[in-house]
Amino acid sequence: MLSKLMPISRVVMIIAVAAMVIGIVFVYQGVSKANAITGQMREEAVPASSFIENAPAGDIIDTAAEAQKAADTIKTHRQKIAPNYAALLADSGGRYDPTNPKHLSYTQALNMENYLYMGVFALGFTQAVTVIGVFMILMGLALGAVWLALRKKKTLASTS
Repeated sequence: MLSKLMPISRVVMIIAVAAMVIGIVFVYQGVSKANAITGQMREEAVPASSFIENAPAGDIIDTAAEAQKAADTIKTHRQKIAPNYAALLADSGGRYDPTNPKHLSYTQALNMENYLYMGVFALGFTQAVTVIGVFMILMGLALGAVWLALRKKKTLASTS
């Protein structure tokens, strides 16, 4: 029985260390990418008051919640131009015309809407990656505790 504990304890220790290292990498990647995305949003300086009711003056869109509200507002405005892309092209023989102000406004709105929805997705994904990293670190610590218990059991068994 004692001989089986040693290989198991080594495997547990290796998995514990791997989980902690991978967890640290996940947390770092999640936080650093979230900071980069937020930084880009701040650099773009899209005013929140343009899309969000009661937004403080000077506030810019730099959170997932603000980006979601703004994208939803833009989508509503865009659908007033045309309910969808096919409807937009219906009046021009099915072809996009960049000189048509209606077409141009629609595609500019679509571009901004997609930019904001991508920010929502990206910030949500970075949060998920960060949480997974924290979970992996906690699992690594728990496995480390199991490893210590196995080592202690081996030590007690060998002194008896």
